[in-house]
Amino acid sequence: MPITERWLLPEGVGELLPAEAEQLECARRVLIDLFHSWGYELVVPPLIEYLESLLTGVGTDLELQTFKLTDQLTGRLMGVRADITPQVARIAAHRIKRKGIIRLCYIGSVLHTLPQGLGGARNPIQVGAELYGHGGIESDLEVLRLALEALESVGIKQAHLDLGHVGIFRDLVSQAGLSSEEEYILFDALQRKAQDEMDLILQNNGVSSKLRHMFTALTNLNGGSEVLAEAEQVLTGSGVEHALMTLKKVAVLADKYLPQVPIHFDLGELRGYRYHTGLVFAVYIPGRGQAVAQGGRYDDIGKVFGRAQPATGFSIDLKELVTLSSHTSASCRGIYAPWSEDPAFEQEVARLRQQGEQVVYGFPGIANDFEELDCNRELVLEKGQWQVTEIRKRRRG
Repeated sequence: MPITERWLLPEGVGELLPAEAEQLECARRVLIDLFHSWGYELVVPPLIEYLESLLTGVGTDLELQTFKLTDQLTGRLMGVRADITPQVARIAAHRIKRKGIIRLCYIGSVLHTLPQGLGGARNPIQVGAELYGHGGIESDLEVLRLALEALESVGIKQAHLDLGHVGIFRDLVSQAGLSSEEEYILFDALQRKAQDEMDLILQNNGVSSKLRHMFTALTNLNGGSEVLAEAEQVLTGSGVEHALMTLKKVAVLADKYLPQVPIHFDLGELRGYRYHTGLVFAVYIPGRGQAVAQGGRYDDIGKVFGRAQPATGFSIDLKELVTLSSHTSASCRGIYAPWSEDPAFEQEVARLRQQGEQVVYGFPGIANDFEELDCNRELVLEKGQWQVTEIRKRRRG
């Protein structure tokens, strides 16, 4: 590699410079403190695990996003995590011995083989919260509320909520008697809202015209709460009815607890379909096509770890939040302290730092740019006392 290219990073892999890194750290503290206030305990899973553990129960999508390597100690295949959620599920099922509700939160880097979306990053910093041990609508609502409060706490405004339920499509697939391969092909066509292609796939598999109509109707069943009433007229099936009932209950509770948040229903948008088992949601903000938070219910994932239990949660890319957040770090907030061997000077520097101030030493013979040092004040000796003075004001005088 030419020396001029040694500084280049792999495509889709980014880094944070000081101002962004500080914003991210501030956001991290805010979010972890918020999760703690709701009763969520922090866990720190490893960056790599044996592949069979890392990918258990999560489908092929995550497997394609996972970098794989061979463990030199055992010869077994390992993976660099592409999602922390399965790791937290393993911890909840296998390591935490509790019979009741388990609330866990996490933050850490993940790595993807391919970017998610045009221009997306391959090394997000994922933060999220997961609730285990309750399968009711109340825990779904808690996770929804926490996700929205998390976004608001770091300055993400005007959020609106997009709700769906994977049980609807899954029940229709069961009624049609489709194989796993046929289900996969049909699901792909649904995500592209390709009605003609969906109808042809279903015809080729001998599906009745009534069921074909229900499948293609999913592409248009999106909008406000009126969509649920329309779906009840168009769709049938016990699983469909249960899913619609869940969505109706969520709509009522969301109107009570989240009256300021616009809610949109999309019965054909099934993000995380192969992973989730029930209610799914995403949070969007104006002017951005990609979700800023997403999650939903994924019951029984712990079964493969020896303990099946209901589960729901959400995740956010913290690096993306820093880019979108309206909260910005205050500029030039530090105190410049020109070098001095005066004991009283060191005492004052220590006192200021203990108070939470940022104090930056200045060295002899170095011309300082106070903006680059992020300083708008200076420690000066006046009348035998070290005092903090505004740099601009003192210069004018």
